[in-house]
Amino acid sequence: MGRVIICLIFAGLCFSCVSYYQKNIKFNTYFAQGQLKEAEDVLAKDKKGAKGKNKLIYYLNRGVVASMQGNYNGSNDHFEEAYRIADNHHRNLLNEGVSFLTNPKMVEYYGEEFELLMMHYYMALNYLKLGQPEEALVECKRMDIRLNQLSDKYKSDNKYKRDAFIHLLMGIVYDANKDYNNAFIAYRNALEIYQADYQKMFNLNAPEQLKQDLLRTAYLSGFNEELVKFEKDLGIKYQPSAGKDEGDLVFIWHDGLGPVKEEWSINFSIVRGEGGIVTFVNPELGLNFPFVINNEDYQSSGLSKLEFIRVAFPKYVERPLVYESAVLSGGGKEVPLQLAEDINAIAFKSLKDRMLLELGKSLLRLGLKKAAEYKIRQQNGDLGAAFSIVNAISEQADTRNWQTLPHSIYYARLKLPEGKQTIIFSPKGRQTENKQEIYVEIKKNNTNFQTFSSLEAIPAPLYY
Repeated sequence: MGRVIICLIFAGLCFSCVSYYQKNIKFNTYFAQGQLKEAEDVLAKDKKGAKGKNKLIYYLNRGVVASMQGNYNGSNDHFEEAYRIADNHHRNLLNEGVSFLTNPKMVEYYGEEFELLMMHYYMALNYLKLGQPEEALVECKRMDIRLNQLSDKYKSDNKYKRDAFIHLLMGIVYDANKDYNNAFIAYRNALEIYQADYQKMFNLNAPEQLKQDLLRTAYLSGFNEELVKFEKDLGIKYQPSAGKDEGDLVFIWHDGLGPVKEEWSINFSIVRGEGGIVTFVNPELGLNFPFVINNEDYQSSGLSKLEFIRVAFPKYVERPLVYESAVLSGGGKEVPLQLAEDINAIAFKSLKDRMLLELGKSLLRLGLKKAAEYKIRQQNGDLGAAFSIVNAISEQADTRNWQTLPHSIYYARLKLPEGKQTIIFSPKGRQTENKQEIYVEIKKNNTNFQTFSSLEAIPAPLYY
């Protein structure tokens, strides 16, 4: 019996309070400092990462690191593996059941909804850089499927279920393929979501470049009535470009790093009411979770012996930005980079949207654990005490998330003469400015794509 108790305590101690970010601090530090080769080496040596319950994040990170080093085919191989994992909906029910008695980190990580959308974003971006716009369109269609699933999942208008930036990206890809009809539809959808959802939820307005592209594709598609309507609605008069020997540069800026998950705890009082209702109450947060439990189960579960219960829950922590704006100049022109997606804000919103569901699941998990603990105590006091220690240590929140996503995504469209061009990217922060010269090859009447990432502290050089 002594050995059993020791094993149980040791098992409990294995569940330390270290967050997922801290457990991977070596990789995260290399990545944040732009030491991409070193970050890739850490991942390559992590043999368990490719097979364990966190393998989705493993392949997502490998995809990002490979893409930032210019290995676009290798990056998409990693993202395709991540797609296969995320698309596998056959959850291990036994594993799910075990998680109720320990903690949710026992279950395989399948990703946040917005993370799965961003996976396809990176794949589409890789294909565009490889000069494979048709393959990029396939990723757009995959994104559209996920967006429809998300819309079906959430019925409330106040939940994140439509992504304006993904529709904007679809428009850009269709635009690059000279499919102006579908590009116009995608731009129109993006504008509607910015105006109806993003402005209210994230205080983010539609980029001015989107409005210009919407008018241009309406004009090129011969949608004269729609052109007149949107000119009036947007207060913009469309002027066709006079440049005949120019090409477009779509420049995408990944600014900073997205939030990380940490753990916080909420205390609930346990109130026994009439009709077999037991309510978990937190007055400070205004939370009430009623459960129907008959008196016999209430007594046998041990809940009658408790006055309060602690629930561990994940929370996002924002990583501050070094740069807050940027401009792009070239060919005698200068344009501002315009905010198109605030991933940081979407992460916070997504977690808030499902907070009540997650808290309910956590309370159910704790109830099962307490019931098991109480029954063990009745049979063996020492073993019950050990089980109580394990429960206390193992009551943790799931702090896993895709931590190499950017904080925000900006973009700009710049018309440039055909041939080799030098553009200047100038990000600006509170106390710093760091201009970067970038060389691009512009093809007449074609769209060229470039990206730049400014990470947590040091701008990371990218492969162009």
